[in-house]
Amino acid sequence: MQVQLHQLKYFVAVAEVRHFTQAADLVGITQPSLSKQIHALETDLGAPLFERVRGNITLTTAGEVLLPLAKRILADVETATREVQELVGLRRGRVRLGATPSLATSLAPPVLRRFRDAHPSVDLRVEEGGSQDLVRLLLRGDLDLALIIMPAQGADPGLRVDPILRESLVVASVDPLPAAHWTGQVRVTDLRDQPLVMFREGYDLRDATLQACRAAGFEPTVAVDGGEMDAVLSLVEAGLGVALVPGIVVARRAGVRVTRLAPPGVRRTIAVARRRDVVPTHAGRELRRILLEYVHDATGGDELPPGVEPL
Repeated sequence: MQVQLHQLKYFVAVAEVRHFTQAADLVGITQPSLSKQIHALETDLGAPLFERVRGNITLTTAGEVLLPLAKRILADVETATREVQELVGLRRGRVRLGATPSLATSLAPPVLRRFRDAHPSVDLRVEEGGSQDLVRLLLRGDLDLALIIMPAQGADPGLRVDPILRESLVVASVDPLPAAHWTGQVRVTDLRDQPLVMFREGYDLRDATLQACRAAGFEPTVAVDGGEMDAVLSLVEAGLGVALVPGIVVARRAGVRVTRLAPPGVRRTIAVARRRDVVPTHAGRELRRILLEYVHDATGGDELPPGVEPL
């Protein structure tokens, strides 16, 4: 038996799109050539990998067993290729970082600046998205590292997730909040009668806001719904409502007033994540090292924004 890497690549393509012609287009060969290679793979393995019934393509039991193994083999080969190419200087290194919108505009820039200063030839790519989207990209192999918010239910078992910071959410407003007159703080219950500017569906901060309000016994009054981070802060600056946001994003926003939440407040854990079953590249390891170094230095230099503390 002599299984070829390109056969595994073709098999994974068919398994993902469930269509031979589309898979052939995806990998850049003709459909007959792809079918021939899949047949050869099935012959070598001694078992059919797909069931073809009335135009529908499904995995057999053998195909279901092979799919995660094939993905892992292909990912390991890609990683090994990049590692060797980086070591012998055949091309520049590459690192792909994902970050939530709040972290993409606050934590990521100084970290990437340090990385660029130390390694100017490495290709840097940044993907901004919600934590759930970034986790999917990590698991697909489309990112090397991601700065995410730890979900309440725990991290995906396919990831290695290391908590690095804890942040407290604050209330962003354009006018002083009446309830903060004496203590400078408000409780979540004080937001019951405040119109809220709400983040879009799938946004981590939307879920955090709704959970906090419901835990306090009320449904929030939504003034504007569906915004991204910059839009939400701009709508707050326009006086349309208040919003629960990380202190890390409003520390330098001159037009926004920040009011702390009284204990226990609403807190989230920032973590750096990567795929557990893929050995990180040199560039990926170096970016993670510089990230942790920056957090350590910012802590010692008292440079972390209000409401953010190291773990």
